Amino acid sequence: MPCVGDWLNSPLSIVQGIFAQNVPNSDWEKKVTEYFKDKLKENNATNWVPSLNDVPVHYLKPNSLVKFRCMVQDMFDPEFYVGVYETVDPNTNARVLHFGKYRDVAECGPQQEIDLNSSQTVTSERQTFYCVPVPGESAWVKEISFLTELVLSRVSPSTSYTPSRHKRSYEEDEDMDLHPSKQKEQHMGKSCCSGGDIHGCVEPKRLETEASAGHHVISPNCSPPLDLNFPLPGEKGPACLVKVYESWESFKVNDVLEVFGVLSVDPVLSIVNSEERDSSTLDPMECMDTAEEQRVHSPPASLVPRIHVILAQKLQHINPLLPACLNEEESKTCEFVSNFMSELSPVRAELLGFLTHALLGDSLAAEYLILHLISTVYARRDVLPLGKFTVNLSGCPRNSAFTEHLYRLIQQLVPASYHLRMSIESMNHSRFIPHKDYTANRLVSGLLQLASNTSLVIDETQLEQGQLDTAGVHNVTALGNLITWQKVDYDFNYHRMEFPCNINVLITSEGRSLLPSDCQVHLQPQIIPPNMEEYMSSLLTAVLPSVLNKFRIYLSLLRLLDYSISDEVTKAVEEDFVEMRKNDPESVTADDLHKMLLVARFLSLSAGQTTLSRERWLRAKQLEALRKARLQQQKCVNGNEL
Repeated sequence: MPCVGDWLNSPLSIVQGIFAQNVPNSDWEKKVTEYFKDKLKENNATNWVPSLNDVPVHYLKPNSLVKFRCMVQDMFDPEFYVGVYETVDPNTNARVLHFGKYRDVAECGPQQEIDLNSSQTVTSERQTFYCVPVPGESAWVKEISFLTELVLSRVSPSTSYTPSRHKRSYEEDEDMDLHPSKQKEQHMGKSCCSGGDIHGCVEPKRLETEASAGHHVISPNCSPPLDLNFPLPGEKGPACLVKVYESWESFKVNDVLEVFGVLSVDPVLSIVNSEERDSSTLDPMECMDTAEEQRVHSPPASLVPRIHVILAQKLQHINPLLPACLNEEESKTCEFVSNFMSELSPVRAELLGFLTHALLGDSLAAEYLILHLISTVYARRDVLPLGKFTVNLSGCPRNSAFTEHLYRLIQQLVPASYHLRMSIESMNHSRFIPHKDYTANRLVSGLLQLASNTSLVIDETQLEQGQLDTAGVHNVTALGNLITWQKVDYDFNYHRMEFPCNINVLITSEGRSLLPSDCQVHLQPQIIPPNMEEYMSSLLTAVLPSVLNKFRIYLSLLRLLDYSISDEVTKAVEEDFVEMRKNDPESVTADDLHKMLLVARFLSLSAGQTTLSRERWLRAKQLEALRKARLQQQKCVNGNEL
């Protein structure tokens, strides 16, 4: 029986064994998937698998099993590959079948040739996703994931290894890509193959399995530096070409996935692709792909590694403190949820106190911030997203570091976030909307290409007077559509395509925001700290790590709970609303009812209640009355519309 080290360090040998036992039966692919699925179900086995999010590529063993937590940034066209091929020994005429699945290049043993005309050859299809780390992923998510894997991986063999060469820099990789002859010389210097013949080599040889068309000629000096296409500026981590073999129709752009697969960083890929780009003997009629498309779709494997997926799953969340799938009826998951729900009340009270201090003593604003942080789009009726709760926190100090420090605190609580500093310059010069580059045949990312449940904090306090140009107007419009409809219209040049999203938007402003919102809360500071940075830093220092982790679990868990309203409570709410309309027909509208129901929903969930009670409904009415009274009071003070 294979040991743990076999399926972690040499998954292709496991696949080879299953393939050999089951050929010509086509069930071998299904058995491979079931084998690895069973292995990963073992106690903490998923934590034994090294992650590309934590370990640099050059410390991972090629062709070992790895995992990657990522967002699908783009989907390339499906590609053909040689799924099964046959080799022949010219001396003995012995024939052997091999699998090409989970590989970038086909392999054969010494003194063997690949029979390209064999009747046993099977051509299959796979889909390539361009995946990036989850945009805006918080540092604490990375740290906790890494520490968990570090502790648990000590009981299993490691797939990491010490590379025999020093890691090349990005500049050296680009130099190799631009001057493939250097890399080819290094590669051929270690090989016994002579000339360009792929047959008759003493050492094992590889033949590219990916079927490709001709390519345009490109001058090496014309290639600009490779853009990894991260949606947010300053992002770090590897981008990967993820090769999916089954059920790729169930995944879509912007999905967050965890994939388990075979790591491929074969340098021969760069050689083959560079030779194809440099070839001048291609028939121009066969050149379907542009040189730029080849450069983007086939980057150096050392910069953009390949993962051949054996198992992949969509993630409900990326919080490492929670079980991965909360919908499963597993005893451990149910036990985790029930144990945490039993201590929910004190956690909420502590979180409310923490946010009250962060909001300078304003407990009402802290209540609404909690409701905002657990909100999520739970359904859509036609084009209307239900459950979105964008909060405009007005009354924030102008030209101060308040929003910056508030964002840093929120960043410590949520798994993914981004701070958008709204200024004339950023509106006019930033790329918010992803657009299609038809020359490179890829989706160029934008700031609003974010994963579900990302917290977007928009700071309007830095906004000065100025003129928005055409790009700035489009960016502001995109923000408005994101907030109102929870969608982003990607630009495909000749048309726009709607991509639904689920982004929590918090807007900080001095007066009423220029952007739409579901709820405006005017900040009323009870304390004005002389040193804002020192004050905010002390808040985090004062919170124990264990308490901070409870806050993180609280905010992630509650947005995943189901919620309902009984017929009895629905009738009581309707009667109550009718009575409110009688008493104040001018100021109480249907929009107010919708807002109160939203507040009541998130107020109930914040207390761990999955149904609306009479008590929570009355509390929601009370909060809304206090919020409106505060806005009215502020309007009377400064005479401006809020």
